[in-house]
Amino acid sequence: MKRLVIFDLDGTLLNTIEDLGEAANYALEKTGYPTHSIASYPYFVGNGVSKLLQRVLPEDARTEENVNELRKYFMEYYEVHNTDNTKPYPGIIELLEQLQDDGIKLAVASNKYDSAVKKLITHYFPQIKWAALEGQKEGVPVKPDPSIVFEILSKCPTKKSDVLYIGDSGVDMETARRACVTSCGVTWGFRPISELMAYHAENIANQPNEIYTLVQK
Repeated sequence: MKRLVIFDLDGTLLNTIEDLGEAANYALEKTGYPTHSIASYPYFVGNGVSKLLQRVLPEDARTEENVNELRKYFMEYYEVHNTDNTKPYPGIIELLEQLQDDGIKLAVASNKYDSAVKKLITHYFPQIKWAALEGQKEGVPVKPDPSIVFEILSKCPTKKSDVLYIGDSGVDMETARRACVTSCGVTWGFRPISELMAYHAENIANQPNEIYTLVQK
């Protein structure tokens, strides 16, 4: 039985893609660049805001200066509108409550900037007592670097063999591999199952209740 379950946020606990896409398109409009369909955004996200904004720019405009300019407008919009269309995936709230009732420690490890992680988690899951909430912080490398997992383990010491890491992308599977903890890829998020398998997901969940079963093993 696992004692600590670490969740990715975007594409795993919450479907945030529309609000992320609207914020990025707002920034692109403000700076005179072409926007993208919301349907294209699952392939832009996953490595933090800076990488998202770099990817949405035309290839010949991907300079640090342009990314910083976009970030200003992205933050202006997203700070106000990050709960407009975002919602938990079906079955997630029930899963978290079940795990909490069983005494399983719960944590979040996200490449979303830290203040937004805490705001969204508090907004959507106020009934859950999280052992740790970790988002992207200045000077700390983003996933798949495992530093964020090690930070969580420093706050709630747990044997690595008792840890399950849940995510929807190859970045998440690689993070778990580098941290030497068990991985589970979810198929309801932003990336296809082929990516999860290519990054050696040790388990695959097609719906949240399958995670509960996996934790009990």
